Amino acid sequence: MDKIITLKDISYQYHETDDRPALSNISLSIEEGEWIAIIGHNGSGKSTLAKTINGLVAPSQGEVTVGGLILSEENIWDIREMVGMVFQNPDNQFVGSTVQDDVAFGLENQGIPRDEMIERVKSAITRVNMQDFMEKEPARLSGGQKQRVAIAGVVALRPQIIILDEATSMLDPQGRQEVLATVKEIKEKANLTVISITHDIDEAANANRVLVMKNGELVKEGTPEEIFSYGEQLIEMGLDLPFAEKLKSDLRDRGIEVPADYLTEEGMVDWLWTLLSKK
Repeated sequence: MDKIITLKDISYQYHETDDRPALSNISLSIEEGEWIAIIGHNGSGKSTLAKTINGLVAPSQGEVTVGGLILSEENIWDIREMVGMVFQNPDNQFVGSTVQDDVAFGLENQGIPRDEMIERVKSAITRVNMQDFMEKEPARLSGGQKQRVAIAGVVALRPQIIILDEATSMLDPQGRQEVLATVKEIKEKANLTVISITHDIDEAANANRVLVMKNGELVKEGTPEEIFSYGEQLIEMGLDLPFAEKLKSDLRDRGIEVPADYLTEEGMVDWLWTLLSKK
């Protein structure tokens, strides 16, 4: 696969008086079509790292390459067309009086011809399964519905990369599942690259690769299975563990031998059934 994003020795400090930089000498690459989750405690630098990708934050040193373009003042808007961002609070993103008006807003700014704009708006809203809410006010929707409309607004712009910046953190479990299922379906159909900045371990479990940030540094990198197997080390960094890993830890404390490999909840259920059937 081709690398769609490359960060080389990125550093950034918000204020000269800060005790430590927000980002410190970070290098990484992301391949086209990957789903990357970036996790870490508050203040670890994960959101700052995401904002370097589309130029919302300009690194004090290092180089950012997106879609083969080295980020600069000359091409920042070309890069921003490649990268769509969905933020934590969808209410802060709404500008239209109806769902379809809101999704059309970014296209109007880009000067997309009206016939094409109508087709894109309808297609994007249908993709997030909100076609029955075209004329509704965004403010009257549920949290999950609002976030799906925000995603539609990004999808209509047809970026190559979508960044979810804590996009599910304000949602209830059902809303979170709806949004993640929506993103997953869109990603697979359009081969999008997804970067998820999250505290939610279940969201991170959807990723191909998980990056762990701590105090502005990239400290661990691997598949969800590899990262979650660190167990207590993640807890010491202020991070949570998937339910199945917590259950394994509790069973281990009670003297029950458990698999060393990472298990999803479904895998844990299968293992428990096998264990119980032997008794």
